[in-house]
Amino acid sequence: MIPARYEASRFPGKLLQDLEGKSVIVRTFEATVNTALFDDVYVVTDNKLIEQEILKHKGKVILSKGAHETGSDRIAEAVASLNEDVDIVVNIQGDEPFVNKQILEKLLAVFQEKDAAKIDVASLLFPLTDISEITNPNNVKVVVDRHNFALYFSRTPIPYPRDIDHAIYYQHIGVYAFRRKSLLKFTKLPMDMLEKTEKLENLRFLTNNMKVKMVLTQEKSIGIDTPEDLEKARLKIKSL
Repeated sequence: MIPARYEASRFPGKLLQDLEGKSVIVRTFEATVNTALFDDVYVVTDNKLIEQEILKHKGKVILSKGAHETGSDRIAEAVASLNEDVDIVVNIQGDEPFVNKQILEKLLAVFQEKDAAKIDVASLLFPLTDISEITNPNNVKVVVDRHNFALYFSRTPIPYPRDIDHAIYYQHIGVYAFRRKSLLKFTKLPMDMLEKTEKLENLRFLTNNMKVKMVLTQEKSIGIDTPEDLEKARLKIKSL
């Protein structure tokens, strides 16, 4: 499931921006399909222009019926409408055009590990070393326990760098693999103070005791949140 909202607060219309000959949303859709990991790939949107763009490229679209605060809420509505026997639902943000098979295989593999029964959601983290990246509020940071379950997500640097020589930082990459029942549970839960304050849907999992398994990747994602990110993405496409 690829949630695709047109009115992004920081960069409205970003999903229809040109990314070296194809729109951002088409790049993300095609990259997801090309992994060949999924029984079906849907773009879930509230916008007719995005719907037309995906249909033009032979993709499947589900139009949202209601207003949604988060991408996970949007795909939960779509999943609930499907009659298919679904166990794992992967949420790939519409602004992640460089998602690839290796990352997603590693993410899905946790549901075969010995602690799989504990996992409600799995997601990705990437090590950060550049101080400008660590302090950038557009990069969501995450801290984990010794078993790589998330303890907290924040836009601020966590842990607090009292002794920078010992601090290790990880960026959260917004790709989620949900158990279907956990996704449907999530969307029925109210937003609380932490989620509203940080504007991070992942905090809704933690405040409701849902277990989020984090998977380490060494591949830096370029999620497109700003016009500057789009320029970085264009340079990366040209270099491939």
